[in-house]
Amino acid sequence: MTGLVYKSTGSSYTVKTNDGKVFECRIKGKFRMQGIKSTNPIAVGDVVDFELDNTTDETIGQIHNIHDRKNYIVRKSVNLSKQTHIIASNIDIVFLLITINNPPTTTSFIDRFLVTAEAYGIEAILVFNKIDTFDEAMTDEQLYLQYIYSEIGYKFLKVSALEKKGLDELKGMMTGKVCMFSGHSGVGKSTLVNALEPNLNLKTKNISEQSKQGQHTTTFAEMYDLSFEAKIIDTPGIKGFGIVDMEPSEVSGYFPEFFKLQDECKFNNCLHKEEPNCAVKKALEENKIAWTRYNSYLKILEGDDENYRQDVFNDDRIASDETRK
Repeated sequence: MTGLVYKSTGSSYTVKTNDGKVFECRIKGKFRMQGIKSTNPIAVGDVVDFELDNTTDETIGQIHNIHDRKNYIVRKSVNLSKQTHIIASNIDIVFLLITINNPPTTTSFIDRFLVTAEAYGIEAILVFNKIDTFDEAMTDEQLYLQYIYSEIGYKFLKVSALEKKGLDELKGMMTGKVCMFSGHSGVGKSTLVNALEPNLNLKTKNISEQSKQGQHTTTFAEMYDLSFEAKIIDTPGIKGFGIVDMEPSEVSGYFPEFFKLQDECKFNNCLHKEEPNCAVKKALEENKIAWTRYNSYLKILEGDDENYRQDVFNDDRIASDETRK
């Protein structure tokens, strides 16, 4: 039998077949011996082959094959720094939810996410959420980020789950697609999914007043069928993305505005750091490239992770202020 993985807990997998039947499956031990450098060999969105374990229950299955993935998106494993965790696979479009100050989403996080999406061939759209909470300063910040990323070519939306603003446009982009919502804990992923599909009634939590950061409500990634012919993968809040198996010379290729200028650099292998006659550095000095983007590029190039959100957040705001002068 063949089906689509709708939920993964790490030890069991909910699989749905084309005729709508649902099975709880486990995997054979050999999957853990096939050299997969991931803490989870099977992810939500995977197409798998399985056979029923007729000795126990006709709704229990054992997965024996994973179909080739067209793409996937990963983060670094929390406990095993040298391994990755596949968040989801076979995604048509990913929506990165961004909040300005409730909790803050840093430009470093946005850029790391976009590089990951570019590397794995997934269309990414920025969704500025909780616009109903914006004051004047937050609106200015949102417009600034909107300007940076729209100039590069990224699409964006402004939404409010509570006031149901922007939802029709969001539904239009999602229809007929396998979609993923992602972002920091507390940016309103589950609340937004509930606004799109109230019958799902996903659990939500308030922002921690002490830390101004989100509290985890989604423990495992899970896919849902929506009434307007879309599938949505709801993911746990993610603190940082790992840029996995990427050579330094490759990184700039996943910054579209850098990639456009690469042929104008004096050296074919230019890393856009100290090399002379670098077109990217020239564009940076002429304010044609945002300093926040360049700073993110350097952090990724140097292998720095966004482990300290508030410190990075402050650095990003300083960089933003410098760019505006």
